[in-house]
Amino acid sequence: MDDERDARPGKLRRHVAPALKADPADRGRSGEGGLRTASPRRRRRLLSPLTRRILFLNLVGPALLAFGLLYLDDYRRGLIDSQLGSLLTQARIIATALSESARSDEDGEAGLDYRLTPDVVRPVLFRLIEPTRSQARVFGLDGRSLADTRVLSPFGGEVIVEPLPPPVSTSPGLVESVANAVYDALVVWLPERRPLPIWPDAPEPRAEDFDEAQAALLGDPATRVRAFASGPGIILSVAVPVQRFKQVLGATMLTMTGDDIERRVRDTRFDILKLCLGTLLVTALASIYLASTIARPIRRLAAAAERVRRGHGIGATRVDPAAKPAIPDMRARGDEIGDLSGTLADMTTALWQRLDAIERFAADVSHEIKNPLTSLKSAVETAARVKDPAQREKMMQIILDDVQRIDRLIADISGASRLDAELSRSRTETVDVSQLLQTLVDVYAATSEAGAPRVVLEVPPDARLAVSGIEDRLGQVLRNLIANAASFSPPDGTIRLAARATADAVEIVVDDDGPGIPEDKFEKIFDRFYSERPEGEKFGTHSGLGLSISRQIVNAHGGTIWAENRLRGDGTTAGARFVIRLPRE
Repeated sequence: MDDERDARPGKLRRHVAPALKADPADRGRSGEGGLRTASPRRRRRLLSPLTRRILFLNLVGPALLAFGLLYLDDYRRGLIDSQLGSLLTQARIIATALSESARSDEDGEAGLDYRLTPDVVRPVLFRLIEPTRSQARVFGLDGRSLADTRVLSPFGGEVIVEPLPPPVSTSPGLVESVANAVYDALVVWLPERRPLPIWPDAPEPRAEDFDEAQAALLGDPATRVRAFASGPGIILSVAVPVQRFKQVLGATMLTMTGDDIERRVRDTRFDILKLCLGTLLVTALASIYLASTIARPIRRLAAAAERVRRGHGIGATRVDPAAKPAIPDMRARGDEIGDLSGTLADMTTALWQRLDAIERFAADVSHEIKNPLTSLKSAVETAARVKDPAQREKMMQIILDDVQRIDRLIADISGASRLDAELSRSRTETVDVSQLLQTLVDVYAATSEAGAPRVVLEVPPDARLAVSGIEDRLGQVLRNLIANAASFSPPDGTIRLAARATADAVEIVVDDDGPGIPEDKFEKIFDRFYSERPEGEKFGTHSGLGLSISRQIVNAHGGTIWAENRLRGDGTTAGARFVIRLPRE
């Protein structure tokens, strides 16, 4: 039928793949086949870039949280305030006891004058400070030190008392050593606290060396936090006035190192550090697992795509249809990577089908052009030897027909080869099928010659027959079918165009009164260059691409086209029928 009902046996099927092979000497610099420069082999990394990104993004949050928890500045400040409050209470108790031990001298009618003396203050101070872990000093009104628990005054001189260091523990184990190293490294990076004044470690301290002692001599208790000049750590001090009947007799100052506070902060930090390290470890393992479920499949897909690029194992081939596809099938994952693998597999299959189609098309074009060229060559050679003018004129007519046939073939082949690209670039729009059919009927009626079959249109009134597509290409399909039906219809025949809407599609039917289609040719007629023409038609008038192009256009619109025969009541063939089904808009 149409431009494609000419079964020519023995069509050549040449494959273009061997022609793409390059000289083996070029493979080393051009990759497999020598067609492209192969990309450099990627080095295998322990952690892929995607894995590193996932690890970083998942670990940076817990790490910052851990770093913030390790700061503990408010907690440390609360411990310091609590310790200062305890020292202040102790200092007040000691100051009260010292005030009761103050001596008095009668001064006539002026009353009693109380004062603190070293020989009275020292025993009381040592007795009261013994249960505590702090050190105490008492300053007189003149600022001199009356008593200092760091200094004993036995017979023969003074002895400075220093607390013994804690017993040396056994060497820490590996885990503890690592934990201490990690802790020390992290603490170094903690933000600096507010700068503290340096402890005035004078050999003979006086009240003016300490702000809090001077405040206490003026009657106001005071507290201070200082840092050691020679090393880490802090020292806490409080000073309260020693009063008797509101008379300030001196100042009592208690001091204590912040070792206990630092130890408690350190223990808390260690607990937080253990929890954070455990959290980071779990997060890292979860991130590596997550990355492996993402990065490893992507690497497999990339490797498979690279093999396809190099020309290895594009998938199920013509030689072995059951071959395992080169693109791994991961659609069972049910996620985006599964969708990607399915899309790549479909794309690879479509690529191979396109290569097959190009090979078949190239072979068919070669065969179809070779026939008129052979005839043309024979006619030219014969015409050169013929002397009879009539015979020569006949040879020239054959030559002209062959040239026209080649020109027609080249034009149709060019249009067919550009069809895919044009369909992909064209913009779809709403096409009114009823109006399109009516236009084609009017054009055919105005341009048809006398004796040509008439075309009638049967469309339900007020039916909405709208599809989304390219109107020019759909018109090309219908013109091909009408021309095909006209070539097989008798002079007084009728070509009937009909359209109807179904639930999800629009069906267009083209009927003719011709001899119909052989039962075994319903699909064959859509092959390229297949042409079975009616008797009496001049050979080579049609290229055999019309129905093939029509199916290609309909498929690009998401529709289907098929052929069948119309039957009379007695079972005989009444004509051919072509049906187009397009999705409704």
